[in-house]
Amino acid sequence: MVYIALFRGINVGGKNRVDMKLLKQTFEKVEMSDVLSYINTGNIIFSSTSSSKEELSRILEEAVYHDFGLQIKIIVLSADDVRRIINAIPETWKNDKDMKSDVMFLWDEIDNESVLETVTVKPKIDTVKYVQGAVLWSVDKKDVTKSGMSKIVGSKFYKQVTIRNVNTTRKIYELMKAQR
Repeated sequence: MVYIALFRGINVGGKNRVDMKLLKQTFEKVEMSDVLSYINTGNIIFSSTSSSKEELSRILEEAVYHDFGLQIKIIVLSADDVRRIINAIPETWKNDKDMKSDVMFLWDEIDNESVLETVTVKPKIDTVKYVQGAVLWSVDKKDVTKSGMSKIVGSKFYKQVTIRNVNTTRKIYELMKAQR
């Protein structure tokens, strides 16, 4: 089965630096196959015979700690999980000079629609949707500083997500489909 491992907080702002080639080797050491990294912020597509995403997360977190000394949260999603999220993203959403659209992948412990009650949403500025596994958030670039999105940094919610823009999320899914 094809999976994506989404890391939180590696190679961002010069912190928790991890070489993607070495990270790929770490995955292979713990018997993951068809390992492919996409961009430098911790998106690793791989195959495994295990069907337990929780077990895969645990194995990978331990391997990263062993090889790099980093205690990093890793969310593991199947291609079906990512497809469900992709299908919930409006086709008009993009990340470009006019629009900022993000996918906030949720830790299991907050993966519930009630998580929307914990974030500040400005209805005339923000478009926010919950889909199992993620919160989808879009705002016109001209309104980013007025958006509730800027208020999540440092919040409890922010510490329990890993964020990718919609362009990256779509590309990850395309790469996952190619590995099936």
